[in-house]
Amino acid sequence: MGQKPNVLTPEASPLDRFGYTVRELRERSGHTLRSLSEAMFSSYSKLWKWENGRRAPKHRSEVEELDRLLNGRGLLVELWERIGTGDPPQGHVSVSGLHVSESLTDLVSAASGQAGSTDDDTDTVVVPCRVHGRILFVPVPRRVVLASGLAGLAATALPAPTATASAMSADMASPIDHFAQLRRVMIQTDNLIGPRHVLPALQQHLARLAARRRAARGADAAELLALETRYEELAGWLAQDVGDERTAQGHTAKALDASHITGDTDLTAYILGRKAQLAGDTGHPSDALGLAAAARRTARPGSRLEVIAVMHQAHAHAVLGDGTEALNTYDTALTLLGRAESGGVWGSWLDEAYINTARARSLAALGKYEQAAVGFDTAIAALPPTYRRDRGVYLARAARAHAGTGNVPLAAQIGLQAVGIAAETGSARIIGQLDRLDQTLALAAREPGVAEFRAALDQIVLHPA
Repeated sequence: MGQKPNVLTPEASPLDRFGYTVRELRERSGHTLRSLSEAMFSSYSKLWKWENGRRAPKHRSEVEELDRLLNGRGLLVELWERIGTGDPPQGHVSVSGLHVSESLTDLVSAASGQAGSTDDDTDTVVVPCRVHGRILFVPVPRRVVLASGLAGLAATALPAPTATASAMSADMASPIDHFAQLRRVMIQTDNLIGPRHVLPALQQHLARLAARRRAARGADAAELLALETRYEELAGWLAQDVGDERTAQGHTAKALDASHITGDTDLTAYILGRKAQLAGDTGHPSDALGLAAAARRTARPGSRLEVIAVMHQAHAHAVLGDGTEALNTYDTALTLLGRAESGGVWGSWLDEAYINTARARSLAALGKYEQAAVGFDTAIAALPPTYRRDRGVYLARAARAHAGTGNVPLAAQIGLQAVGIAAETGSARIIGQLDRLDQTLALAAREPGVAEFRAALDQIVLHPA
């Protein structure tokens, strides 16, 4: 296939249609291939191949980013989807903006001068990168991460099911108790060493569990599906905590679908609450509010699941700026907790202290930093030592609250403690908070401790050249 013609013929393939439209939109926008590759953090050679029909983009996220930069209003996404089918385009569709972790697969290699080197790289890992002063979570080739010296960031993979795993699951005599125990152990391990080290193991066990469930029949199959649903939910939580929002959304959606199949309304309510939490954490508070309301409708009245749903509603109100409604809703959560049933598997960890810590987070979102700082300091003092990752999250949030009160030296000191835990665990929730703290403390760079904090944070993220 040669250079792309200036006129698109009726016989043009879907790949040619896509490339031709990319060039038309690029020229209309005033971009050169070089400037567009820099804007996308992609390689010049890759974009040239796309424009000239030599190769199609591998990842939808790349096409969505390209469409956004060229103001394609979804046309490029639609044309790309037709490449595999040969169907002609039917019209424009609207595509929402990208989450950070879904985009920029060539960030490190392009910025490091390794143009085109990732076209054949399929082994990637989502890691924190310093880009234009901010820390973004992006998929990067594992070999680049290893070469950077930050080998700990390369721990997380998305392992595929293997024949060995399937054979092992088929030979297992009593899988249900085995997988249930494994899940409990991984939950405990996650809080101690962080999700980046636990997620690969969980995904391998999930593949084995799914293989066993597909081979089972009757009551065993139903019980294994219920357990698989819990694995999917946990995998979504861990993926979110390593900054991989796309994988988190995928696992959580699978868990929700499976909960409907099993008819476990408690699990459905819990996963709706998790989806609300995920929406809020990824910048969609209106969606979070609707999902939390759905979780509350689904939860049994008087259950701890109802309390969890109400807490998600409260924080969504806070992020949307409705302070009165948020704080009143937290009061409702405390009232419901006081008369909620005890025991059961859902929300056994839920107590007044947990709700007050969640309230502190919402107070910070509302700009009530002094009250938020008191809440986080109280939570940190009461947290068991084994809750290492949670301590890092609380420390990072406390540091931001103290910065909001104007106590910059204390904020830097607490933030430095959180950096150490972020390095150990790889938690995106910690690093995300530290990034926001970094932006605040940059305005007070001469204050005691600020330079030390910022230097320490820089040492645990990748830096494209």
